[in-house]
Amino acid sequence: MRANTAAMAQSPPRSDSSQGRIAAAGLVVVVVGTVLLGALLPNRPGPAPRAAADDPACLEWTDGCRVCQRVTGGTACSLPGIACDPGPQRCLRSGNG
Repeated sequence: MRANTAAMAQSPPRSDSSQGRIAAAGLVVVVVGTVLLGALLPNRPGPAPRAAADDPACLEWTDGCRVCQRVTGGTACSLPGIACDPGPQRCLRSGNG
């Protein structure tokens, strides 16, 4: 009985290919789990960024081509250049400070 117990305690070392298969299987499990979590968890986007023209606190803004400002009775904007490529709006002057 002792010989049998000693034989069981000494398991043969795993071969390199066996360890490679275990590592590959572990990697597959991690990738599949990540993909499933990304697909199943709810997406919670933050509030949409407010354009400078829509922000009542912004008194003057630009898109890189024209400058607009709030005036009594509405909005006044400069004319854009002929080859201007407008970018995102940004506030130049705020009424808050």
